[in-house]
Amino acid sequence: MSFTRLEHFNITVPDIDAAIGFIGIIAADFKVRRDELSERGYRWVHIGNEQSYIALQEPYPGIESMAPLETYRNLGVNHIGLVIEDAARVEKKLLAKGYKPNGPMLAEPHRKRLYFYDRAGFEWELVEYLSDNFDEKYHYE
Repeated sequence: MSFTRLEHFNITVPDIDAAIGFIGIIAADFKVRRDELSERGYRWVHIGNEQSYIALQEPYPGIESMAPLETYRNLGVNHIGLVIEDAARVEKKLLAKGYKPNGPMLAEPHRKRLYFYDRAGFEWELVEYLSDNFDEKYHYE
């Protein structure tokens, strides 16, 4: 049986090393798979595990970058969602490193959700599921 899954997403960030540091906290199993300098002079990195990865790219040299995304106001990505293990541990590490949360979340019986901003201003939704039951995991109310 065939199924669709997300293989990767690609984002342009102002500081690849800062992005790697953030991802290292939220996705401890992700490792740098490739770190290259392109022929055009910008750096790119693939960081992930055997199933999926995040492609990080610097802006092209000599091209002025646009203003940072204003989440939920500009067109584009509002947040990036990842399933994680041990949300309490991840939250503690992010707070200790000075990352800013986007408000407290309501307590839910079958999942724990965190929303944090990385140094570039991207919002990440981090979800720890406490059930394998589809209807409990994705309870929309």
